[in-house]
Parts: sequence; C-alpha cells; structure tokens
Amino acid sequence: MVEALCGRQRALSEAKGELEPAAEILSEAKELVPVTRRRWIADEISGSRAALVGTQAEHLARVLRARIGQEFDIATEGRVRRGRIISVTSEKVEFELGEELPAVALPDITLLLAIFKFDRMEWAIEKATELGIARILPLIAERTDSHLASAAVKRVERWRRIAREAAEQSRRAAPPEVAAPVRLQEALAVPADRRVVLSEGEEQVSLKAAVVGLKGTLALAVGSEGGWIGEEERAFREHGWIAASLGPTILRAETAAIAAVSIVISELR
Repeated sequence: MVEALCGRQRALSEAKGELEPAAEILSEAKELVPVTRRRWIADEISGSRAALVGTQAEHLARVLRARIGQEFDIATEGRVRRGRIISVTSEKVEFELGEELPAVALPDITLLLAIFKFDRMEWAIEKATELGIARILPLIAERTDSHLASAAVKRVERWRRIAREAAEQSRRAAPPEVAAPVRLQEALAVPADRRVVLSEGEEQVSLKAAVVGLKGTLALAVGSEGGWIGEEERAFREHGWIAASLGPTILRAETAAIAAVSIVISELR
C-alpha cells in the first residue's frame, strides 16, 4: 500500500514538473495579449476630470465593483482619453483623464427612421448605433400607427439611452444624436450632400449604386411597416431624394434599416 502511494506521488510530481513550463508559457502569452478596456461616455467633464453619475455610476460601483486606480477609456465631447478612477460612490465615479487615444472616424450619416413598433424600433436604433450612424431622426409617416405617433415623444429619452449604451458597447467616441419625432414634410429638406430613400417600387437603382462615389454627408430614409404611400414618394422626388432598392424581397422595417445602414457604412468607409 505504501509503495503504491509513493508511486502515485512520484507520478504526480513528474506530471506537475512537465506542466509547469507550459503554465509559464501560457502566463507569458496572456501578458502579451492586449486588454481591451471598457469604454464609458462621461456625464460630466471639467478640465482633466470627468465623472459618471446616476445609473452609470451605480452600475460601475455596485455591479462591476470599481476600485480607485482602475483605468477605463472615457469618451468626452467626441474625444477618447484614458481615465483613472480617483473616487467611487454609487452616485458618482470620478476619473482623472490622461493621454488621448485614437478614435475611429465614422461616415456622417443621418438615418430618417419612420416610427414602427417600439420594441423592434429600439432594436434598430441599437444596431444602427453599433454600425456607426451619426444621427437618428424619427419620422411620423402616413402609415405610422396613430397610437405610436402620439406616444413617440415620451420615448425619445429611452431611445437616447439605448443609443448611448450601444455607443459605449461598440466603443464609439460619442453616441448618435437622437432627435425628437417630426412629420415627414418637416424632414424632407434635412441637410446632406446626398439624400436617398428606400423604395419598394424602385427596380433600377440599388442602394449601393445610389451612394457609390459619395465623399460627403448622407441622409437615408427608411419607411414604416407597409412602406411609403404614393404622395410621400412624390414628395421625396420633388425634394431631390434618390429612390433606391434593397432588392426584390420585402423586408421588415427593422431589417431594412439595419441592412441599409450596413451597406452604406461599408461603401462610405
């Protein structure tokens, strides 16, 4: 029995000896892998200090158990800087800002999004933000449900919060602007170097062809469930919008929005 136990101990010792070099290699390799710091968009900024307050501070302090000295990427006014925590409470987390970090330049695209069912619209806003849209303008179109249209104004702050969280998750330097809802007629003259509207009736011009060669700003309009009515299509044409197609299939509003943004971002980068 004693000999058997001694044999097992020797075997375990030899195995440990063989594994130790591999463990050291893995440890060294881990140190070489760059760590991606979480990014936060500051609520307050003053000189070389920034702070998170409210729900952001509470999440960082209570859920992530932030400690003084920890470093994060802090986005302030479109710039990204390294931030070191200097004080932590559940109401406020303060940072000392350090070196500026490179920020990715995104195309200047305004997404005009006709209002549709809120759960699916929120998903579209989140994904459009992740993809890199610059601003979102919710539209009240003729086929927008009247109950959704009346409730949309109260949803704007929620949409802005969703966009902000998506911007932090996707490591943007700033969230997209989310405007208050307007009727289509008020948005037809939105400033842009090129304006494109998705149209189910368009058969000749693809969205990719409509934006090819563009070097400036773009406005992209996506209709609500059921698409634009004929009068709206005419209004777009009269204001110089280019009608474009996503292809022969009919997509849900949120699918069309995300597919369209993906195409134009890919073309304009």
